[in-house]
Amino acid sequence: MDLSLSTRTLGDRTVVEVGGEIDVYTAPKLREQLVELVNDGNYHLVVDMESVDFLDSTGLGVLVGGLKRVRAHEGSLRLVCNQERILKIFRITGLTKVFPIHTSVDEAVAATD
Repeated sequence: MDLSLSTRTLGDRTVVEVGGEIDVYTAPKLREQLVELVNDGNYHLVVDMESVDFLDSTGLGVLVGGLKRVRAHEGSLRLVCNQERILKIFRITGLTKVFPIHTSVDEAVAATD
């Protein structure tokens, strides 16, 4: 399966809508998108993973790398995810302590840093 990416701006947040599978083959596409957004001055990102079907360790690494990039600019990276199978990956790896995870884009955009 392929990876779909689209971005939009809501207030001072940039929402990255991700669909499909984030794995060793597709993760570089997501990494490029996150790097490009940060390079363009977007430091408050919301990654909407509601349409993600699969996430592996390479995908987790890309998200952690994105978090490091925005934090270097006093920014934030919030995740939107309500699928139990994806949330379980964040719980098992301890990344629920690293990423703010929200159930909707509106909730993530409204959250304060």
